[in-house]
Amino acid sequence: MDTVELLKKVRKIEIKTRGLSSQIFSGEYHSAFKGRGMAFSEVREYTPGDDVRTIDWNVTARFNTPFVKVFEEERELSVVLLVDVSASGLFGTNKQLKKDLITELCAVIAFSASTNNDKIGIIFFSDKIEKFIPPKKGKSHVLRIIRELIEFKPKSTKTDIEVPLKYLTNVIKKRSIVFLLSDFYSKVNYKDALKIANKKHDVVTLRVIDKTEQHIPEIGLIKLKDNETGEILWVDSSSKNFQKEFKVTQLKFDAELKDIFSRSGVDTTNIYTGESYIKPLMNLFKKR
Repeated sequence: MDTVELLKKVRKIEIKTRGLSSQIFSGEYHSAFKGRGMAFSEVREYTPGDDVRTIDWNVTARFNTPFVKVFEEERELSVVLLVDVSASGLFGTNKQLKKDLITELCAVIAFSASTNNDKIGIIFFSDKIEKFIPPKKGKSHVLRIIRELIEFKPKSTKTDIEVPLKYLTNVIKKRSIVFLLSDFYSKVNYKDALKIANKKHDVVTLRVIDKTEQHIPEIGLIKLKDNETGEILWVDSSSKNFQKEFKVTQLKFDAELKDIFSRSGVDTTNIYTGESYIKPLMNLFKKR
């Protein structure tokens, strides 16, 4: 992709997602992700009614008159995007690829965070850490993240969700809001890593799905390809046995994911390619 085409794509995504973030999501985002804890602001002279537990005894002794510590909500947050860039994101049968939907979702979250004066960072992962951009403020930083989302080429095609969760826990020291965006087709068990990450941070999972992955239409003999492994399988999609087995497999996978998220204590929502993500995101923010 040449520079002109890339800038056009970045601008198109900026116009769409920045408008959504400022008009729709900013208020909900602010309410859903408030500052965590109180930070020291200043000292002032004691007045009747002040909590005696806030007296600063060092300053009181120095001036021989009581002073109290004043605290305010620690508003500034850091937001970290964990983005699955494995080859399964290159699938989509309803107007857009999962990869493109993830890019839009990340842009909306990034602009919402930026409007709220929060820092935003991103970790690209496959079955390894592909790239890490540390949290930082500013529009130019958000646009850099969007450019990377559009043109980034991962070295690996596979997925291991445990890898970014462990990396996050080790690298990001300050408690942060973490959005994990993936289709969650990971063969490695990441349950414990998710639970540990959510104890240290506030993790939200956004599961990006194409509806064909949950229901294959009955159109006869078709070729199925696993983008991550390159494996090709021919199946008769009109076969009742195939449809039954496929449905059972998907229901089992959905139930397992629901159990993992529930036991880990993370908020989650499903977002489908080719469909509006406004309602799912709004409902997720309001639920919090």
